Amino acid sequence: MSGSLVIVGLGPGSSDLLTPAAARALQAATDLVGYGPYLDRVPQANLDQRRHSSGNRVEIDRARHALTLAGEGRKVAVVSGGDPGVFAMAAAVFEAIEAGDPAWRELDIHVEPGITAMLAAAAEVGAPLGGDFCAVSLSDNLKSWETIERRLRAAAQGDFVIALYNPASKARPHQLGQAFNLLRTIKSPHTLVLFVQKAATPETRVIVATLAEVDPALADMRTLVIIGATATRLIPRTGQRPWVYTPRAETGIAR
Repeated sequence: MSGSLVIVGLGPGSSDLLTPAAARALQAATDLVGYGPYLDRVPQANLDQRRHSSGNRVEIDRARHALTLAGEGRKVAVVSGGDPGVFAMAAAVFEAIEAGDPAWRELDIHVEPGITAMLAAAAEVGAPLGGDFCAVSLSDNLKSWETIERRLRAAAQGDFVIALYNPASKARPHQLGQAFNLLRTIKSPHTLVLFVQKAATPETRVIVATLAEVDPALADMRTLVIIGATATRLIPRTGQRPWVYTPRAETGIAR
């Protein structure tokens, strides 16, 4: 088949964090496919480049449309925020391939990585992901809340640093509070919790709190929440935001 498809990670927001390889893939595409707000972040390469915008909850339909275009010989770029392999469009594309037209398996397809939100958020505050960590999405659109709770409980019992994606939305404003309540039954009330809103943009806002006092109402869908491990430490700074890091060594501070 003569068409191609690349799944492109746009990074966390700033155009400075779009990789050169991702920029080249976007420039070369005849068709851009994606969620409307993500497509809006991509400059028009030329007058002939076509855009195919869709809503937020139609990932598989979007993937099938992109694969159909590629099957017709188009050079398609599916755009995704952050990294396309982290709670994003790459998995949807490969799910569509597995269940779809066998000819799609012969297409030239690759994934162009990007900087995912938890890495951008961590960089704003220091190195909270310096030790073992995991990522959990609090969205129950594609999995049950019971599954989310089971994974949060396991992560807390394993003393991982936990990065929470999709912590809150208008449709489910209560779930972050429920997650904190569950974690309080396992983790120390002194556990550090970080809210990083709009990471890697001029509007970045960071809130540092403890698990005992944190207010879930401060989070929105542009917030990445990081919950520290037992070893996660805070370094105070006069008149400035503190640094937060998790030592790589299990024994704590290097000497």
